[in-house]
Amino acid sequence: MKSWFVARAAVAVAMVALPGTAFAQAWTPGSEVVGQPVQVTTNGVTDTVTLGPGGQATITSPGGRVVNGTWTAANGQMCLNNGTAQECWPYASPFQAGQPVTLTSSCNASSTWLAASTNAPPPPPAATQRGERGR
Repeated sequence: MKSWFVARAAVAVAMVALPGTAFAQAWTPGSEVVGQPVQVTTNGVTDTVTLGPGGQATITSPGGRVVNGTWTAANGQMCLNNGTAQECWPYASPFQAGQPVTLTSSCNASSTWLAASTNAPPPPPAATQRGERGR
């Protein structure tokens, strides 16, 4: 009985202390920023990166030049490809709106990523109907 109580208390503390955990469990890499502009600052220059569904990406420079490309997120990395070059950054958890994240790319460049807003997490899977006591 005592170990059951301790286990339940630990789960309750984890749920309060780690509110993003539920999103991370059902997280599909990139889903939180698909369609959302993300400001990426490298060497003092801030580009706007927009990841589209199906792996399309646009990179817009401060002067308004748009470069089309593709993106992937897998194996703990997010990669952008502009047709002539590819650059990848470590990516193990979802971006949070308004919280800058500094990452070092495969080209050894330090970039700060800032999502102004993010998409809502997907709804939980539909629970199966069960009777009393889960039966």
